[in-house]
Amino acid sequence: MSAQSATSALPPMFQPITLRGLTVPNRIALSPMCMYSAVEGTVGDFQLVHLGSRAQGGVGLVLTEMTNVRADGRISPGCAGLWRPEHVAPWKRVVDFVHRESEAKIGIQLAHAGRKGSVPVAWERSARGLAERGWEIIAPSAIRFSDDSPMPRAMTTDDIADITNCFVQSTKWALEAGFDLIELHMGHGYLLSSFMSPLSNKRTDGYGGSLEARMRFPLEVLRAVRAVWPEDKPISARVSAIDWEEGGNKIEDGVEIAKMLFDAGLDIIDVSSGNVTGERRPELPGLFQTPFSEAIRKATGKPTMTVGNIRNADDANAVISEGRADICCVGRYHLYDPYFVRHAAHEQGIDPNWPKQYLNVRRMLASS
Repeated sequence: MSAQSATSALPPMFQPITLRGLTVPNRIALSPMCMYSAVEGTVGDFQLVHLGSRAQGGVGLVLTEMTNVRADGRISPGCAGLWRPEHVAPWKRVVDFVHRESEAKIGIQLAHAGRKGSVPVAWERSARGLAERGWEIIAPSAIRFSDDSPMPRAMTTDDIADITNCFVQSTKWALEAGFDLIELHMGHGYLLSSFMSPLSNKRTDGYGGSLEARMRFPLEVLRAVRAVWPEDKPISARVSAIDWEEGGNKIEDGVEIAKMLFDAGLDIIDVSSGNVTGERRPELPGLFQTPFSEAIRKATGKPTMTVGNIRNADDANAVISEGRADICCVGRYHLYDPYFVRHAAHEQGIDPNWPKQYLNVRRMLASS
């Protein structure tokens, strides 16, 4: 059997995908999830173990948690960062481990929290704000994210230029750290997302109004990042395809957003939804976000990632085989089972290709 035939015989979730010069060995990604365990933006042993264990668990693509391009662009004091050169080596330690000890590729999600910043870590959110430990937050318009959120300052055009430069510098440091892919966080109400939504962007200058004007800043960031990121390395963006609120973006807007991003140099789009204001998206059963990925994929002909409630091989194989997405991002289920991908391989009669240190598991499975 030829290598091509062997590949096509694999279940959909185990077929590789190539984006520019990067080949991801399978279609499962670790979805970005904030861990709130960095110190002044610096990642450490927790991130090494958290991300490294999922890489050893068999994912094709590891995506880091939201990593902020400025200290005052964090959600909380515990958020990861890449805003100073001292952050590079700790991230490189994680990247080198993933590359050395697994077949996985690793991407970093770069972001600025915007009006969702200056709040306590997730498990302390019952407390109101950070009081004197907080920092000034910025947004397209002076509108709170929610009633109990800090009030942001409306950004000037100088602020916009400065933040763009911060994304560029963080991208250069990501290259130093050895990352394979950049993902720009343009969803969930963070800074770039808040420019894209009419619910949070009430500007009357060239950065507000029509969808094209609201997309101006995110597109400037993407183009600037693409200009300094190597041609053979891909860029992704996580977006909220719909806002789930009256007066907000609908899927038709999400499709147009995707087209603009692809035209500006994007390689794959990570399709989520909602969370653009304090009114959270509904908790729906099943793969409720996959239809948005499918709509964008069909309208653009470009690759997509989908996320939300994927928790077994049947889900992933169906999504890929039916052309609803090209990669499935698995988040919370990976917290439950870091070895989800290798377990799914075994269940489908595929060699899980265990790390060499774990080869004794084959003997156990053979005797069971």
